[in-house]
Amino acid sequence: MRWIVLSQSIAILGSSLVFPFYLIFIKEVGGGFLQYGISYGLFTISSAFIHVIVGRLSDRVGRKWFLLINSWGMATFLLFFPIVVHIWQVYILQVLLGAAGAMQKTSEKALLGDFTSSSNRGTAIGYYHFWTSIFAGFAVMLGGLIIDLLTIDIIFYISSFILFLSGFLILKIKENNRGYSEIQKQGQQLADGSYN
Repeated sequence: MRWIVLSQSIAILGSSLVFPFYLIFIKEVGGGFLQYGISYGLFTISSAFIHVIVGRLSDRVGRKWFLLINSWGMATFLLFFPIVVHIWQVYILQVLLGAAGAMQKTSEKALLGDFTSSSNRGTAIGYYHFWTSIFAGFAVMLGGLIIDLLTIDIIFYISSFILFLSGFLILKIKENNRGYSEIQKQGQQLADGSYN
């Protein structure tokens, strides 16, 4: 469980450096509130279509691979923002980021369920969200400081680097051959009546 908390706290640190400052970025490429709304809407709609697909696939192949695709995919996509000059390019990147974000949200929640038992699930998820929220809060403050001291483009590079590093922590998460944790495997065996 600690690798889930650590990897996702670092991933959220990376993504939270950037997301609160999108409006500033969109204004720099000639957009306004309408373009910001369209951009965020495209992110959300693209993620909606991916949630169901990832949910089904993660039951078969495991959850951590989707977390890894999210971290390394977002790390790659964020590198394109500093070279964007048209709003339509932002829209394409938002669709890609929405798809990657859906992989993280769905897999994260399923993985938390896999690694906890019903007797401690609420407590474990509470601690998980405590740490990810702390990292997100510090990231937003740090992002503002970086923009003030340097430029908005720099936070995309820093965020990309942090997300890339989080992928290596995701690789440390241990799932069994179907992607489930040992706790989930025991629960399935109990349900099947085959637990020793």
